Amino acid sequence: LFASANPEDYTNRGRIITPLKDRFGSQIRTHYPIEPETEMDIVEQEASIPAVGELDVSVPNFMTRVIAVLTHEARNSPHLNQRSGVSVRMSVTNQEAMVANSVRRALRNKEKEAVPRISDLNALIAATAGKVEIESLDEDRDSEIVNQLLNEAVLNVFRDLVPTELHQPIVEAFENLEGISTGEDVVSDDYENVVNIDLPALKPAVQAVLESSNSNGSAMTASAVELILEGLHLSKRLNKYSSGARASYAARK
Repeated sequence: LFASANPEDYTNRGRIITPLKDRFGSQIRTHYPIEPETEMDIVEQEASIPAVGELDVSVPNFMTRVIAVLTHEARNSPHLNQRSGVSVRMSVTNQEAMVANSVRRALRNKEKEAVPRISDLNALIAATAGKVEIESLDEDRDSEIVNQLLNEAVLNVFRDLVPTELHQPIVEAFENLEGISTGEDVVSDDYENVVNIDLPALKPAVQAVLESSNSNGSAMTASAVELILEGLHLSKRLNKYSSGARASYAARK
């Protein structure tokens, strides 16, 4: 006979009660994935990717990494009740929410390929808030706390994938630009124009990000560009101005 249970669900001691424990021959203690890579493997195995007509749906490795790192950040957050835990189910749910938003965006923009971007992460705020328990002192700050965790996850992935020496050329190139716009209504081809025409300094960083996922194409490029720009903003190297579903990045003054 095998059985599983979360002791937190039925006793405030956080332990299996003695009468129940006596009826089992052994007890196996489990834990959440220690490394983001393990979490990513589980997410890729368990998350349902929708099939919508002829739309090609692809998820770059670096966006799945953002999902996994977000969960790991949540497990270390003092603002969340860690006794209740943050399960892998949150990662799976967030992956599905992110992909669903990218599909909606692609269909609305009449694109042939749906690839999640940073601008799709807004869909994760409600999904994440529904999977964690905020500490009583931080009640009514759900969205703020989740958004902070998301920013930390994006920044960590950006730092892991984009070498530091590639940052400064991009920042300097922004000195000659009014700004670069991103968002749900910006199609993938527009990002290709940003890399090839408006901001060629992005190319080495985009290549570094795409090589980590062994991926290419205009939709993948769009996702990489958004990760890089958001990472530079969170690193306090670029300014960001948001209005609705649109965001604009510009040089810091």
